[in-house]
Amino acid sequence: MVEKLDAAARDRALGRLGAWRYEADKAAIMREFTFADFSQAFGFMTRVALAAEKAGHHPDWSNSYKTVIITLSTHDAGGVSQKDVDLAQAIDKLL
Repeated sequence: MVEKLDAAARDRALGRLGAWRYEADKAAIMREFTFADFSQAFGFMTRVALAAEKAGHHPDWSNSYKTVIITLSTHDAGGVSQKDVDLAQAIDKLL
């Protein structure tokens, strides 16, 4: 079983992630991405889907035209785990 990061470890990880922020009410990390148009946003989502499938860890997300919001939490751990941090780093590399 994957373990939830304690607050200090989570905050250190967020310091390295930059634009990701902690959402306490969701016990998750979140980032909003804005693209030039829907096609670019959808292409990004496709690349994220492939990375998530490879990692075996899937995001909660939404898309509205050119905006994609991604929320990462390890539900069986009850919050943010290293799996979330790793996937966030992989997602950032797709930009």
